Amino acid sequence: MHQDPRATATALLPLVGGPANVVSVAHCVTRLRLVLADRARVRDAELRALPGVLGVVEDGEAYQVVLGPGVVGRVTEAFEALLPGGSEGVERGAAGTADALARRGAALKARQKERDATPLKRGLRRVANVFVPLIPALIGCGMLAGAAGLLRTLRWLPGLTPALTALSAAFMALIAVFVGHNTAREFGGTPVLGGAVAAVVVYPGVAQVTAFGAPLAPGQGGVLGALAAALLGTYVEKWCRARLPGTLDVLLTPTLTVLVAGLTTLYVLMYTAGEVASAVGTAATWLLTTTGVLAGLLLGGLFLPLVMLGLHQALIPLHTTLIDQQGHTVLLPLLAMAGAGQVGAAVAVYVRLRHDTSLRTTIRSALPAGLLGVGEPLIYGVSLPLGRPFLTACVGGAAGGAFVGLFAMLGTEAGATAIGPSGWALFPLLSGDRGLAVAAGVYAGGLVTGYAAGFLATYAFGFPRRTGTAGTR
Repeated sequence: MHQDPRATATALLPLVGGPANVVSVAHCVTRLRLVLADRARVRDAELRALPGVLGVVEDGEAYQVVLGPGVVGRVTEAFEALLPGGSEGVERGAAGTADALARRGAALKARQKERDATPLKRGLRRVANVFVPLIPALIGCGMLAGAAGLLRTLRWLPGLTPALTALSAAFMALIAVFVGHNTAREFGGTPVLGGAVAAVVVYPGVAQVTAFGAPLAPGQGGVLGALAAALLGTYVEKWCRARLPGTLDVLLTPTLTVLVAGLTTLYVLMYTAGEVASAVGTAATWLLTTTGVLAGLLLGGLFLPLVMLGLHQALIPLHTTLIDQQGHTVLLPLLAMAGAGQVGAAVAVYVRLRHDTSLRTTIRSALPAGLLGVGEPLIYGVSLPLGRPFLTACVGGAAGGAFVGLFAMLGTEAGATAIGPSGWALFPLLSGDRGLAVAAGVYAGGLVTGYAAGFLATYAFGFPRRTGTAGTR
Protein backbone atom coordinates (compact mmCIF):
# COMPACT_ATOMS: atom_id res chain seq x y z
CA MET A 1 0.00 0.00 0.00
CA HIS A 2 1.47 3.36 -1.06
CA GLN A 3 -0.93 5.52 0.93
CA ASP A 4 0.38 7.25 4.03
CA PRO A 5 -0.47 5.19 7.17
CA ARG A 6 -1.69 8.31 8.97
CA ALA A 7 -4.01 9.12 6.07
CA THR A 8 -5.42 5.60 6.19
CA ALA A 9 -5.90 5.79 9.96
CA THR A 10 -7.50 9.22 9.67
CA ALA A 11 -9.95 7.89 7.10
CA LEU A 12 -10.75 4.75 9.13
CA LEU A 13 -11.55 6.39 12.44
CA PRO A 14 -14.85 8.11 11.52
CA LEU A 15 -15.95 5.05 9.53
CA VAL A 16 -15.82 2.88 12.67
CA GLY A 17 -17.87 5.40 14.67
CA GLY A 18 -15.24 7.85 15.83
CA PRO A 19 -12.97 7.83 18.91
CA ALA A 20 -15.84 7.44 21.38
CA ASN A 21 -16.85 4.15 19.73
CA VAL A 22 -13.40 2.53 20.00
CA VAL A 23 -12.99 0.49 23.18
CA SER A 24 -9.60 -1.09 22.41
CA VAL A 25 -7.09 -1.37 19.58
CA ALA A 26 -4.66 -4.18 18.71
CA HIS A 27 -3.28 -5.83 15.62
CA CYS A 28 -2.02 -9.20 14.40
CA VAL A 29 0.03 -9.96 11.29
CA THR A 30 -2.54 -8.65 8.80
CA ARG A 31 -5.50 -7.17 10.71
CA LEU A 32 -6.31 -4.08 12.76
CA ARG A 33 -8.40 -5.53 15.60
CA LEU A 34 -10.96 -3.18 17.16
CA VAL A 35 -13.38 -3.71 20.01
CA LEU A 36 -16.25 -1.28 19.43
CA ALA A 37 -18.87 0.05 21.80
CA ASP A 38 -21.62 0.04 19.16
CA ARG A 39 -21.21 -2.10 16.06
CA ALA A 40 -24.16 -0.35 14.38
CA ARG A 41 -22.18 2.89 14.07
CA VAL A 42 -19.73 1.34 11.58
CA ARG A 43 -20.18 2.39 7.94
CA ASP A 44 -19.27 -0.93 6.35
CA ALA A 45 -19.64 -0.14 2.67
CA GLU A 46 -17.54 3.03 2.90
CA LEU A 47 -14.91 1.29 5.02
CA ARG A 48 -14.58 -1.61 2.58
CA ALA A 49 -14.17 0.81 -0.33
CA LEU A 50 -11.36 2.71 1.40
CA PRO A 51 -8.03 2.42 -0.47
CA GLY A 52 -5.72 0.08 1.40
CA VAL A 53 -8.52 -1.86 3.13
CA LEU A 54 -8.36 -5.46 1.91
CA GLY A 55 -11.44 -6.70 3.74
CA VAL A 56 -13.29 -6.90 7.05
CA VAL A 57 -13.62 -9.89 9.38
CA GLU A 58 -15.76 -10.17 12.51
CA ASP A 59 -14.55 -12.71 15.06
CA GLY A 60 -16.43 -12.73 18.32
CA GLU A 61 -16.23 -9.28 19.88
CA ALA A 62 -13.49 -8.01 17.56
CA TYR A 63 -14.09 -5.99 14.39
CA GLN A 64 -11.03 -6.66 12.23
CA VAL A 65 -9.92 -4.54 9.28
CA VAL A 66 -7.58 -6.44 6.95
CA LEU A 67 -4.70 -4.18 5.90
CA GLY A 68 -1.96 -6.67 5.06
CA PRO A 69 1.39 -7.62 6.59
CA GLY A 70 3.80 -4.78 7.33
CA VAL A 71 1.18 -2.10 6.70
CA VAL A 72 -1.03 -3.02 9.64
CA GLY A 73 1.55 -2.15 12.30
CA ARG A 74 2.12 1.36 10.94
CA VAL A 75 -1.60 2.04 10.50
CA THR A 76 -2.34 0.76 14.01
CA GLU A 77 0.25 3.09 15.50
CA ALA A 78 -1.21 6.05 13.59
CA PHE A 79 -4.75 5.00 14.53
CA GLU A 80 -3.92 4.86 18.25
CA ALA A 81 -2.33 8.32 18.03
CA LEU A 82 -5.61 9.72 16.72
CA LEU A 83 -7.84 8.34 19.46
CA PRO A 84 -7.48 11.10 22.08
CA GLY A 85 -8.59 13.86 19.69
CA GLY A 86 -10.42 12.07 16.88
CA SER A 87 -10.50 13.31 13.27
CA GLU A 88 -12.53 13.52 10.15
CA GLY A 89 -12.30 10.75 7.55
CA VAL A 90 -12.45 10.47 3.81
CA GLU A 91 -15.80 9.22 2.67
CA ARG A 92 -16.01 6.93 -0.31
CA GLY A 93 -19.01 5.07 -1.64
CA ALA A 94 -19.39 1.57 -3.03
CA ALA A 95 -22.05 0.55 -5.49
CA GLY A 96 -23.17 -2.28 -7.74
CA THR A 97 -22.79 -5.97 -7.20
CA ALA A 98 -19.58 -5.67 -5.21
CA ASP A 99 -21.43 -3.57 -2.63
CA ALA A 100 -24.29 -6.08 -2.53
CA LEU A 101 -21.84 -8.92 -2.01
CA ALA A 102 -20.13 -6.97 0.75
CA ARG A 103 -23.46 -6.57 2.54
CA ARG A 104 -24.25 -10.24 2.06
CA GLY A 105 -20.80 -11.16 3.41
CA ALA A 106 -21.40 -8.95 6.44
CA ALA A 107 -24.73 -10.65 7.04
CA LEU A 108 -23.10 -14.08 6.83
CA LYS A 109 -20.46 -13.03 9.32
CA ALA A 110 -23.07 -11.57 11.65
CA ARG A 111 -24.92 -14.89 11.71
CA GLN A 112 -21.65 -16.69 12.27
CA LYS A 113 -20.85 -14.32 15.12
CA GLU A 114 -24.01 -15.41 16.93
CA ARG A 115 -22.80 -18.99 16.82
CA ASP A 116 -19.22 -18.06 17.66
CA ALA A 117 -19.54 -17.20 21.35
CA THR A 118 -18.99 -20.74 22.66
CA PRO A 119 -16.60 -21.52 25.53
CA LEU A 120 -14.44 -23.61 23.19
CA LYS A 121 -14.00 -20.83 20.64
CA ARG A 122 -13.41 -18.22 23.32
CA GLY A 123 -10.74 -20.46 24.80
CA LEU A 124 -9.11 -21.02 21.42
CA ARG A 125 -9.05 -17.28 20.78
CA ARG A 126 -7.35 -16.65 24.10
CA VAL A 127 -4.73 -19.31 23.42
CA ALA A 128 -4.21 -17.82 19.96
CA ASN A 129 -3.71 -14.41 21.59
CA VAL A 130 -0.74 -15.92 23.45
CA PHE A 131 1.01 -17.03 20.27
CA VAL A 132 0.03 -14.42 17.66
CA PRO A 133 2.34 -11.71 19.12
CA LEU A 134 5.25 -14.16 18.68
CA ILE A 135 4.72 -14.49 14.92
CA PRO A 136 6.92 -11.52 13.85
CA ALA A 137 9.87 -12.99 15.77
CA LEU A 138 9.19 -16.45 14.34
CA ILE A 139 9.18 -14.97 10.82
CA GLY A 140 12.36 -12.98 11.35
CA CYS A 141 14.25 -15.87 12.94
CA GLY A 142 12.92 -18.26 10.30
CA MET A 143 14.23 -16.02 7.53
CA LEU A 144 17.65 -15.87 9.19
CA ALA A 145 17.68 -19.64 9.69
CA GLY A 146 16.92 -20.10 6.00
CA ALA A 147 19.69 -17.69 5.02
CA ALA A 148 22.16 -19.48 7.30
CA GLY A 149 21.20 -22.84 5.82
CA LEU A 150 21.62 -21.54 2.28
CA LEU A 151 25.04 -20.07 3.05
CA ARG A 152 26.08 -23.32 4.70
CA THR A 153 24.98 -25.35 1.67
CA LEU A 154 26.77 -23.04 -0.77
CA ARG A 155 29.79 -22.72 1.56
CA TRP A 156 29.65 -18.95 1.30
CA LEU A 157 30.65 -16.50 4.06
CA PRO A 158 31.70 -19.19 6.59
CA GLY A 159 32.51 -16.51 9.14
CA LEU A 160 28.99 -15.06 9.04
CA THR A 161 27.05 -18.33 9.09
CA PRO A 162 27.57 -19.09 12.82
CA ALA A 163 26.41 -15.57 13.72
CA LEU A 164 23.22 -15.94 11.67
CA THR A 165 22.62 -19.34 13.23
CA ALA A 166 22.98 -17.87 16.71
CA LEU A 167 20.60 -15.02 15.91
CA SER A 168 17.98 -17.37 14.49
CA ALA A 169 18.24 -19.94 17.28
CA ALA A 170 18.34 -17.64 20.31
CA PHE A 171 14.64 -16.76 20.23
CA MET A 172 13.59 -20.39 19.83
CA ALA A 173 15.82 -21.36 22.74
CA LEU A 174 13.94 -18.92 24.99
CA ILE A 175 10.49 -19.03 23.41
CA ALA A 176 9.06 -20.66 26.54
CA VAL A 177 9.73 -17.45 28.49
CA PHE A 178 7.79 -15.36 25.96
CA VAL A 179 4.92 -17.85 25.95
CA GLY A 180 4.76 -17.69 29.74
CA HIS A 181 4.80 -13.88 29.71
CA ASN A 182 1.99 -13.67 27.14
CA THR A 183 -0.07 -16.36 28.85
CA ALA A 184 -0.09 -14.54 32.17
CA ARG A 185 -0.97 -11.26 30.47
CA GLU A 186 -3.83 -12.84 28.50
CA PHE A 187 -5.35 -14.66 31.47
CA GLY A 188 -5.09 -11.87 34.01
CA GLY A 189 -1.83 -12.57 35.81
CA THR A 190 1.40 -10.63 36.14
CA PRO A 191 3.32 -11.14 32.89
CA VAL A 192 6.79 -11.23 34.44
CA LEU A 193 5.67 -13.93 36.90
CA GLY A 194 4.34 -15.99 34.01
CA GLY A 195 7.69 -15.63 32.29
CA ALA A 196 9.56 -16.52 35.47
CA VAL A 197 7.58 -19.72 35.99
CA ALA A 198 7.89 -20.75 32.34
CA ALA A 199 11.64 -20.00 32.30
CA VAL A 200 12.30 -23.14 34.32
CA VAL A 201 11.34 -25.17 31.25
CA VAL A 202 14.44 -24.01 29.34
CA TYR A 203 16.83 -23.56 32.30
CA PRO A 204 19.89 -25.85 31.85
CA GLY A 205 19.90 -26.71 35.56
CA VAL A 206 16.74 -28.81 35.26
CA ALA A 207 19.01 -31.62 34.07
CA GLN A 208 19.80 -32.15 37.78
CA VAL A 209 16.12 -32.75 38.58
CA THR A 210 14.60 -36.23 38.38
CA ALA A 211 10.89 -36.69 37.61
CA PHE A 212 9.10 -40.00 37.05
CA GLY A 213 12.38 -41.84 37.51
CA ALA A 214 14.34 -39.99 34.80
CA PRO A 215 16.32 -36.73 34.69
CA LEU A 216 14.63 -33.83 32.97
CA ALA A 217 16.05 -32.26 29.83
CA PRO A 218 16.16 -28.49 29.24
CA GLY A 219 13.31 -27.56 26.93
CA GLN A 220 11.32 -30.69 27.74
CA GLY A 221 7.64 -29.91 27.22
CA GLY A 222 8.44 -26.91 25.01
CA VAL A 223 5.78 -24.27 24.47
CA LEU A 224 3.00 -26.54 25.74
CA GLY A 225 4.78 -26.94 29.06
CA ALA A 226 5.38 -23.19 29.25
CA LEU A 227 1.71 -22.49 28.51
CA ALA A 228 0.55 -24.91 31.21
CA ALA A 229 3.09 -23.58 33.72
CA ALA A 230 2.04 -19.96 33.24
CA LEU A 231 -1.65 -20.86 33.40
CA LEU A 232 -1.08 -22.58 36.72
CA GLY A 233 1.02 -19.65 37.94
CA THR A 234 -1.76 -17.22 37.04
CA TYR A 235 -4.29 -19.30 38.97
CA VAL A 236 -1.99 -19.44 42.04
CA GLU A 237 -1.35 -15.70 41.85
CA LYS A 238 -5.06 -14.85 41.70
CA TRP A 239 -5.79 -17.22 44.57
CA CYS A 240 -3.13 -15.57 46.73
CA ARG A 241 -4.14 -12.01 45.89
CA ALA A 242 -7.73 -12.74 46.85
CA ARG A 243 -6.75 -14.02 50.29
CA LEU A 244 -3.59 -12.28 51.48
CA PRO A 245 -3.61 -8.80 53.06
CA GLY A 246 -1.73 -6.06 51.26
CA THR A 247 1.39 -6.19 53.44
CA LEU A 248 1.84 -9.93 52.92
CA ASP A 249 0.63 -9.88 49.32
CA VAL A 250 3.70 -7.96 48.14
CA LEU A 251 6.09 -10.60 49.48
CA LEU A 252 4.20 -13.88 49.53
CA THR A 253 2.16 -13.78 46.33
CA PRO A 254 5.10 -13.75 43.89
CA THR A 255 7.03 -16.20 46.07
CA LEU A 256 4.19 -18.71 46.29
CA THR A 257 3.38 -18.26 42.59
CA VAL A 258 6.91 -19.18 41.52
CA LEU A 259 7.28 -21.89 44.16
CA VAL A 260 4.00 -23.76 43.69
CA ALA A 261 3.75 -23.39 39.92
CA GLY A 262 7.50 -23.97 39.49
CA LEU A 263 7.60 -27.20 41.49
CA THR A 264 4.50 -28.50 39.75
CA THR A 265 6.08 -27.67 36.41
CA LEU A 266 9.28 -29.51 37.28
CA TYR A 267 7.72 -32.64 38.74
CA VAL A 268 4.55 -32.94 36.62
CA LEU A 269 4.05 -30.52 33.74
CA MET A 270 7.41 -30.77 31.97
CA TYR A 271 7.21 -34.54 31.75
CA THR A 272 3.54 -34.57 30.77
CA ALA A 273 3.86 -31.79 28.22
CA GLY A 274 7.00 -33.43 26.84
CA GLU A 275 5.06 -36.60 26.19
CA VAL A 276 2.26 -34.62 24.50
CA ALA A 277 4.73 -32.67 22.36
CA SER A 278 6.47 -35.87 21.29
CA ALA A 279 3.11 -37.36 20.40
CA VAL A 280 2.27 -34.29 18.28
CA GLY A 281 5.52 -34.61 16.35
CA THR A 282 5.14 -38.36 15.90
CA ALA A 283 1.52 -38.02 14.80
CA ALA A 284 2.33 -35.30 12.25
CA THR A 285 5.16 -37.34 10.76
CA TRP A 286 3.07 -40.51 10.66
CA LEU A 287 0.11 -38.67 9.18
CA LEU A 288 2.07 -37.38 6.21
CA THR A 289 4.30 -40.38 5.55
CA THR A 290 1.44 -42.88 5.83
CA THR A 291 -1.68 -41.05 4.69
CA GLY A 292 -0.17 -37.99 3.02
CA VAL A 293 -2.61 -37.70 0.12
CA LEU A 294 -5.67 -38.12 2.33
CA ALA A 295 -4.27 -35.83 5.03
CA GLY A 296 -3.44 -33.15 2.47
CA LEU A 297 -6.87 -33.51 0.87
CA LEU A 298 -8.66 -33.01 4.19
CA LEU A 299 -6.41 -30.29 5.61
CA GLY A 300 -6.28 -28.28 2.40
CA GLY A 301 -9.98 -28.69 1.74
CA LEU A 302 -11.27 -27.95 5.22
CA PHE A 303 -9.03 -25.06 6.23
CA LEU A 304 -11.27 -22.30 4.81
CA PRO A 305 -14.31 -23.59 6.78
CA LEU A 306 -12.09 -23.82 9.88
CA VAL A 307 -11.14 -20.16 9.42
CA MET A 308 -14.83 -19.26 9.15
CA LEU A 309 -15.60 -21.11 12.38
CA GLY A 310 -12.59 -19.74 14.22
CA LEU A 311 -11.28 -23.25 14.87
CA HIS A 312 -8.04 -22.68 12.95
CA GLN A 313 -6.71 -21.00 16.09
CA ALA A 314 -6.27 -24.44 17.65
CA LEU A 315 -3.51 -25.11 15.11
CA ILE A 316 -1.26 -22.24 16.25
CA PRO A 317 0.14 -24.09 19.32
CA LEU A 318 0.61 -27.19 17.15
CA HIS A 319 2.60 -25.23 14.56
CA THR A 320 4.72 -23.63 17.28
CA THR A 321 5.32 -27.00 18.95
CA LEU A 322 6.47 -28.56 15.69
CA ILE A 323 8.78 -25.62 14.94
CA ASP A 324 10.23 -25.83 18.44
CA GLN A 325 10.65 -29.60 18.22
CA GLN A 326 11.55 -30.28 14.58
CA GLY A 327 12.66 -26.90 13.26
CA HIS A 328 9.64 -26.53 10.96
CA THR A 329 5.94 -27.28 10.76
CA VAL A 330 4.88 -29.73 8.08
CA LEU A 331 1.23 -28.70 8.45
CA LEU A 332 1.46 -25.12 7.20
CA PRO A 333 2.34 -25.87 3.54
CA LEU A 334 -0.70 -28.16 3.38
CA LEU A 335 -3.01 -25.58 4.90
CA ALA A 336 -1.63 -22.84 2.64
CA MET A 337 -3.14 -24.68 -0.30
CA ALA A 338 -6.56 -23.41 0.80
CA GLY A 339 -5.43 -19.94 -0.22
CA ALA A 340 -4.36 -21.25 -3.62
CA GLY A 341 -7.81 -22.73 -4.21
CA GLN A 342 -9.32 -19.40 -3.21
CA VAL A 343 -7.18 -17.52 -5.74
CA GLY A 344 -8.10 -19.96 -8.51
CA ALA A 345 -11.79 -19.61 -7.70
CA ALA A 346 -11.57 -15.80 -7.74
CA VAL A 347 -9.90 -15.83 -11.16
CA ALA A 348 -12.69 -18.07 -12.48
CA VAL A 349 -15.31 -15.64 -11.15
CA TYR A 350 -13.42 -12.81 -12.84
CA VAL A 351 -13.42 -14.65 -16.18
CA ARG A 352 -17.03 -15.83 -16.04
CA LEU A 353 -18.60 -12.53 -14.96
CA ARG A 354 -17.17 -10.38 -17.72
CA HIS A 355 -19.85 -7.69 -17.53
CA ASP A 356 -19.82 -7.25 -13.76
CA THR A 357 -17.35 -4.38 -13.56
CA SER A 358 -17.78 -3.69 -9.83
CA LEU A 359 -17.07 -7.28 -8.81
CA ARG A 360 -14.15 -7.55 -11.24
CA THR A 361 -12.69 -4.39 -9.68
CA THR A 362 -12.98 -5.98 -6.22
CA ILE A 363 -11.22 -9.12 -7.44
CA ARG A 364 -8.43 -7.17 -9.12
CA SER A 365 -7.73 -5.24 -5.93
CA ALA A 366 -7.85 -8.35 -3.72
CA LEU A 367 -5.89 -10.81 -5.88
CA PRO A 368 -2.39 -9.49 -5.06
CA ALA A 369 -3.12 -9.91 -1.35
CA GLY A 370 -4.54 -13.39 -2.04
CA LEU A 371 -1.38 -14.43 -3.89
CA LEU A 372 0.62 -13.37 -0.83
CA GLY A 373 -1.57 -15.43 1.47
CA VAL A 374 -4.02 -12.78 2.75
CA GLY A 375 -7.26 -14.45 1.77
CA GLU A 376 -9.92 -12.57 3.75
CA PRO A 377 -10.73 -10.01 1.03
CA LEU A 378 -11.46 -12.77 -1.49
CA ILE A 379 -13.31 -14.95 1.02
CA TYR A 380 -15.62 -12.31 2.47
CA GLY A 381 -15.81 -10.06 -0.56
CA VAL A 382 -16.24 -12.63 -3.33
CA SER A 383 -16.50 -16.39 -2.78
CA LEU A 384 -18.46 -16.69 0.48
CA PRO A 385 -21.26 -14.27 -0.48
CA LEU A 386 -21.55 -16.00 -3.87
CA GLY A 387 -21.87 -19.37 -2.15
CA ARG A 388 -20.78 -21.96 -4.69
CA PRO A 389 -17.33 -20.45 -5.38
CA PHE A 390 -16.51 -20.87 -1.70
CA LEU A 391 -17.11 -24.62 -2.01
CA THR A 392 -15.17 -24.90 -5.24
CA ALA A 393 -12.31 -22.94 -3.65
CA CYS A 394 -12.21 -25.69 -1.02
CA VAL A 395 -11.92 -28.21 -3.86
CA GLY A 396 -8.85 -26.34 -5.12
CA GLY A 397 -7.33 -26.33 -1.64
CA ALA A 398 -7.94 -30.06 -1.31
CA ALA A 399 -6.23 -30.75 -4.64
CA GLY A 400 -3.18 -28.67 -3.72
CA GLY A 401 -2.99 -30.31 -0.29
CA ALA A 402 -3.17 -33.77 -1.84
CA PHE A 403 -0.28 -32.85 -4.17
CA VAL A 404 1.97 -31.80 -1.27
CA GLY A 405 0.82 -34.81 0.77
CA LEU A 406 1.70 -37.18 -2.06
CA PHE A 407 5.31 -36.01 -2.06
CA ALA A 408 5.44 -36.40 1.72
CA MET A 409 4.38 -40.03 1.28
CA LEU A 410 7.18 -40.42 -1.29
CA GLY A 411 9.74 -39.13 1.21
CA THR A 412 10.01 -35.48 0.15
CA GLU A 413 8.85 -33.29 3.01
CA ALA A 414 8.06 -29.58 2.79
CA GLY A 415 7.78 -27.58 5.99
CA ALA A 416 7.77 -23.95 7.15
CA THR A 417 10.19 -22.51 9.70
CA ALA A 418 7.64 -19.89 10.82
CA ILE A 419 3.90 -19.31 10.87
CA GLY A 420 1.96 -16.33 9.61
CA PRO A 421 2.83 -15.99 5.91
CA SER A 422 1.44 -18.26 3.22
CA GLY A 423 1.00 -18.10 -0.54
CA TRP A 424 4.07 -16.75 -2.31
CA ALA A 425 5.25 -15.10 0.92
CA LEU A 426 5.98 -18.54 2.39
CA PHE A 427 8.76 -19.41 -0.09
CA PRO A 428 11.62 -17.81 1.92
CA LEU A 429 10.51 -19.72 5.02
CA LEU A 430 10.35 -23.19 3.48
CA SER A 431 12.45 -26.07 4.74
CA GLY A 432 12.63 -29.76 3.96
CA ASP A 433 14.57 -32.97 4.45
CA ARG A 434 15.98 -32.69 0.91
CA GLY A 435 16.89 -29.03 0.94
CA LEU A 436 15.23 -25.71 0.21
CA ALA A 437 15.12 -26.09 -3.57
CA VAL A 438 13.24 -29.38 -3.47
CA ALA A 439 10.83 -28.15 -0.78
CA ALA A 440 10.17 -25.00 -2.83
CA GLY A 441 9.51 -27.14 -5.91
CA VAL A 442 6.97 -29.28 -4.08
CA TYR A 443 5.27 -26.24 -2.59
CA ALA A 444 5.16 -24.46 -5.96
CA GLY A 445 3.63 -27.57 -7.53
CA GLY A 446 0.97 -27.57 -4.83
CA LEU A 447 0.17 -23.91 -5.44
CA VAL A 448 -0.18 -24.44 -9.20
CA THR A 449 -2.39 -27.48 -8.56
CA GLY A 450 -4.55 -25.48 -6.15
CA TYR A 451 -4.86 -22.55 -8.56
CA ALA A 452 -5.81 -24.84 -11.46
CA ALA A 453 -8.26 -27.01 -9.52
CA GLY A 454 -9.92 -23.99 -7.90
CA PHE A 455 -10.27 -22.29 -11.28
CA LEU A 456 -11.62 -25.34 -13.13
CA ALA A 457 -14.03 -26.37 -10.36
CA THR A 458 -15.39 -22.84 -10.07
CA TYR A 459 -15.62 -22.25 -13.81
CA ALA A 460 -17.50 -25.52 -14.31
CA PHE A 461 -19.63 -25.76 -11.18
CA GLY A 462 -19.43 -22.41 -9.38
CA PHE A 463 -22.46 -20.78 -11.01
CA PRO A 464 -26.09 -21.67 -11.69
CA ARG A 465 -26.40 -23.00 -15.20
CA ARG A 466 -29.04 -20.57 -16.38
CA THR A 467 -28.14 -17.32 -14.67
CA GLY A 468 -24.35 -17.13 -14.28
CA THR A 469 -24.70 -13.84 -12.41
CA ALA A 470 -23.05 -12.64 -9.25
CA GLY A 471 -26.24 -11.99 -7.41
CA THR A 472 -27.58 -15.55 -7.41
CA ARG A 473 -26.44 -18.92 -6.25
